[in-house]
Amino acid sequence: MLLSNRRLIIRYKTAILFILIKRSAIFSFNYSAVLSAEYILTTLQEKSMAIFKPFRALRPNKKYAAEILCPPYDVVSREEAARISASSPRSFMHIIRADGSLLQESQYSDKIYETSKKALIDFESNGFMFQDNTPSYYIYSQTMNGRTQTGIVGCASIDDYENGVIKRHEITRSEKEQDRIRHFDMCSANTEPVFLIYDNNKKIQNLTDSIINSYEPEYDTEDAEGVRHRLWRVLDNDAAAEYEALFAEMPALYIADGHHRTASAVKVGKMRREQNPGCDGTEEFNRFMSVAFPENSLKILGYHRLISDLNGFTAETFLKKLGELCYIADCQTPDFLPDKKHTCTMYLSNKWYTISFKPELLKSDNPADSLDASILQNCVLGPLLGITDPRTDKRISFLGGIKSSEELKKQVDSDIKAVAFALYPVSVKEIMSVADAGLVMPPKSTWFEPKLGSGWFVHKL
Repeated sequence: MLLSNRRLIIRYKTAILFILIKRSAIFSFNYSAVLSAEYILTTLQEKSMAIFKPFRALRPNKKYAAEILCPPYDVVSREEAARISASSPRSFMHIIRADGSLLQESQYSDKIYETSKKALIDFESNGFMFQDNTPSYYIYSQTMNGRTQTGIVGCASIDDYENGVIKRHEITRSEKEQDRIRHFDMCSANTEPVFLIYDNNKKIQNLTDSIINSYEPEYDTEDAEGVRHRLWRVLDNDAAAEYEALFAEMPALYIADGHHRTASAVKVGKMRREQNPGCDGTEEFNRFMSVAFPENSLKILGYHRLISDLNGFTAETFLKKLGELCYIADCQTPDFLPDKKHTCTMYLSNKWYTISFKPELLKSDNPADSLDASILQNCVLGPLLGITDPRTDKRISFLGGIKSSEELKKQVDSDIKAVAFALYPVSVKEIMSVADAGLVMPPKSTWFEPKLGSGWFVHKL
């Protein structure tokens, strides 16, 4: 039997959460309240520590590593996926976004997922990729604009996601989950990693430094965006044992990016458990592939808002209303982006402004409500511009922080949008505080850069 008191605790917690969710559906659903309830239940449980295991990666033959590497599935459009796939028969885009090669097919047709499965099998059978004989950790390093972030590639526990050791800060959408559930299940693999954060750990840092300073990387290449990617395999058994022990001392891991991948991988793992009632917890489907980074190594950029109209206001009237909530001044920053917390910049009617939130808007002790994205939403976008649900309202769109203020200006000047707001980036500590409180951040609050590359490690289930 698959064990254990942990499973019994999870089932008990799930039953209670089901009751909470049912009550919320009756009395007006509140996502944050439900997640907070889950957090409270989790903290009442016996303390669990993180499970982070080595695995036998399916990875590129060295001579194909540069060609296989591609952007993650969720940062490219279908047309971009088609272009990348057409550029090389060995691009991993053929596997993670087979819809790019099958533009005549419905994006979520069975054929798309079947084609991904076949491509993954072909990549291995044709010698483009191979699977390591023994489980290993891997060290994955990215360098962009002179800054390097280095993470440990391993497999996290699906139970840790359920019991709150792996903490989240985002609500997932069922339709996006279903896409990756079908993809992972059909491929019988986690084809892309989840991006995790852990508290800074000097012992892990020293161990990692000693490995990368002692050995040449397995792969070392620069992508089309100028990001350098390197990968080392951890071959020393003592080092691997030390990594596992150090992660086992951690009370929490945090999802930085990849909430839908995580939720999907967990659900596929649970499906496999139901299909294999004699499983004992050692099977690969009990874990999902992740890259864990120390929090001090990461870079977050602002995630900006574009609104299609002023909700019936003229520009002059909107500025007057906004001035009742915020201090407004001509923008003085050279790139027209905000330079400190609790300010944002706004482009309206051919002019950039700096907006500073008044003190009375900054009194919340709630770590989610004190985020600039929350303040802007709760005090400006909702009450003034009528954007009551930014997750579903078609009048709002978002622009990742890698895009410059020039793109915001362009969309307003061309009358595609009426007004643009550029936000100051959240900090990694703010993400962790929100997750620790069992709360969720507003949609599109974080843009990590660089994005993890895809294709250099696959976890077979």
